[in-house]
Amino acid sequence: MAKTVLISGASIAGPALAFWLNKWGFRPTVVERAPAIRDGGYAIDVRGAAIEVADRMGILDGVRAARTGMRGLSLIGADGRSFADVDMSQLGSAEGDVELMRGTLTRLIHERTDGTKYLFGDSITGLTERPGGVRVSFEHHPPREFDLVVGADGLHSHVRRLAFGPEDAFRRHLGYHVSIFSTENVLGLDRWTAMFNEPGRMAGQYRARTDRGAKGILAFTSPELTFDPHDVTGQFALLDEAFSGAGWIVPRLLAAARRAPDFYFDSVSQIHLDRWSRGRVVLLGDAGYCPSPLSGQGSSLALVGAYVLAAELRDCGGNHPLAFDRYETRMRDFVQRNQKLATDGAKILIPKTRSSLLLRNGLLRLAPHLPERAFFSKKVHAAANAIDLPADSADVTA
Repeated sequence: MAKTVLISGASIAGPALAFWLNKWGFRPTVVERAPAIRDGGYAIDVRGAAIEVADRMGILDGVRAARTGMRGLSLIGADGRSFADVDMSQLGSAEGDVELMRGTLTRLIHERTDGTKYLFGDSITGLTERPGGVRVSFEHHPPREFDLVVGADGLHSHVRRLAFGPEDAFRRHLGYHVSIFSTENVLGLDRWTAMFNEPGRMAGQYRARTDRGAKGILAFTSPELTFDPHDVTGQFALLDEAFSGAGWIVPRLLAAARRAPDFYFDSVSQIHLDRWSRGRVVLLGDAGYCPSPLSGQGSSLALVGAYVLAAELRDCGGNHPLAFDRYETRMRDFVQRNQKLATDGAKILIPKTRSSLLLRNGLLRLAPHLPERAFFSKKVHAAANAIDLPADSADVTA
């Protein structure tokens, strides 16, 4: 029965899985390409079943204490002035949902993984499955054998490529690209978002309660672009082209992106696989079922998926084929419901046409007069709770 587990990725899903595996008698090791846990990042949400998982982990108080405290958003017109100010409470957020910075959640989870060995500054270069385990080769550490390997290494998962094949077979481009980065709070925002739209492109800035400065965001519709993920200069050029001629503070945001230490640029994509496991290798979080930032559910899927995978391994006594089947059975509908949220998220954040932009603006103006959770948030709440979590105690069935 499996006991030693190598987890690739130390963002949210990987350390969360390590926490539960440690608790239930497994011996996890986490390998992470970065030299340390990544701090900072952008705002993410913990919702629905993920709130219950955070509570069971003992981090819910810390999660709530770190909430961004965002109060609302302003829609900015071509003249640079707000034409609609929307209070967040008018959007019908579900009670108990928490927004916080990604790096803060990562740190809270990492602090709970005492006893887990981390291999920072390294990555997996090869996987060879044998009858009793998986022999793993690393870029820097000597080869080792583990009972199981978990790919929790994000949208562009290296483990998925090694075990399942090229990324193009599983990644579904949703028609957008996005950039997020730290910037000066040039608008003097206080727990507020300012958002400027033209058909097919969006620029914004927001400042959370926990931010020293602010975050800039640039997103645009586009066929899938070819770019080198390590060529930041080339990514700046793509942004310049996409936002050529844009007004408001867009030129200042483009300049700030070049100075930001945490510049991020990527396509907005989802991952779809018929199965999340192959032999002794299994995928978790964005590596297996990325819902895209437009869904707002990536971090919640990571937390819930980590808990479910660990619980099924526990309840199956380490019998990994059975545990992997039960993990997929329990998670599949939950994942599909949350991935479907991305379509509505795109309509709200980046309307593609002038008519859809006018419709979005009208809905947000009417938000105070619409029934509670009249649009989008009702779907989010239903999807975020569409799973029965395993019990937080062993129920061995194999």
